[in-house]
Amino acid sequence: MQFTAAQIAVLINGKLEGDASITVSSFGKIEEAKQGQLCFLANPKYEEFLYTTQASIIIVNDTLELKHKISATLIRVPDAYSAFAGLLSKYQEMITQQLSGIQQPSFIASTAELGKDVLVAAFTYIGEHVIIGNNVKLFPGVFLGNNVQIGDNCILHPGVKIYHDCVLQKNITVHAGTIIGSDGFGFAPQADGSFIKIPQIGNVLIEDNVEIGANATIDRATIGATIIKSGAKLDNLIQVAHNVEVGNNTVIAAQAGISGSTKLGNNVMIGGQAGIVGHIAVADGSKINAQSGVTKSIKTPNTTVTGSPAFDYTAALRSQAASRNLPELEKRVKELEKMVQQLLMEKQNVE
Repeated sequence: MQFTAAQIAVLINGKLEGDASITVSSFGKIEEAKQGQLCFLANPKYEEFLYTTQASIIIVNDTLELKHKISATLIRVPDAYSAFAGLLSKYQEMITQQLSGIQQPSFIASTAELGKDVLVAAFTYIGEHVIIGNNVKLFPGVFLGNNVQIGDNCILHPGVKIYHDCVLQKNITVHAGTIIGSDGFGFAPQADGSFIKIPQIGNVLIEDNVEIGANATIDRATIGATIIKSGAKLDNLIQVAHNVEVGNNTVIAAQAGISGSTKLGNNVMIGGQAGIVGHIAVADGSKINAQSGVTKSIKTPNTTVTGSPAFDYTAALRSQAASRNLPELEKRVKELEKMVQQLLMEKQNVE
């Protein structure tokens, strides 16, 4: 597909500088882009490439001041990075909207309801009483168990498995290999040392505008629902246990794990490989650094924690600074010990 600079400027509400009729058909990095490609400049570290790139169109910040003349057409916006991200999203939407129809082989139960412009790719399984909204894209190997509900404009990439009774609302993207609605880890210990499985009869509810990475697992609730609230973004390889609640616009990086019945507030940020124990609450706006182990509730909003067990980030920095001085402190303690010994010997000699 080809787009003119004028068309792109309208899409991202930008101001044009240069040839409005010039066209592009692909994207490129500013340091490598060629004629017919579009790129962006947001990081000042890459500004030198602005004057050497062969790109036809460049998205830049309003505040950029040119040091030399350039041949490319500029589109100025308040935030070049966000504008470029939005443009990529619109481009991807245009591509996926062209995909629709039912490929074979696939299985669709007679009681299932499909909306308009749905793609059911080959080897998809759609169970009894499933409800699928408009413009949903199910890529190869997707499994939808009985009574699953999928809202408008959802995209399920290859191999996604949605167990029975789970609900995905609108504008949700789930990447390849993710499993939603598998049993929560519930077993009752017995007197003889064995375990009895506790049936997991709840479901998973995922609200609007959520994105979930590849090979993540979100367990169904024992009773009630495991809830991922609107706007949340989950990276690859994340474990969300039964009855967890993930707040609005919370972001979780790869390999993090949240144990059962923990409640994450809104706008929480969790770094990679962090672990959070069960049955605690994390206040709105909290930041949990990578590889932290959170063992108790974070009650104060906008708190940053680090370490395992996790504690206040500022205090952690002071502790790290003190630990770096330990060799010098040890040396001083030994010198003081020698001085004390000498004073004691002198006192004994006097006596």
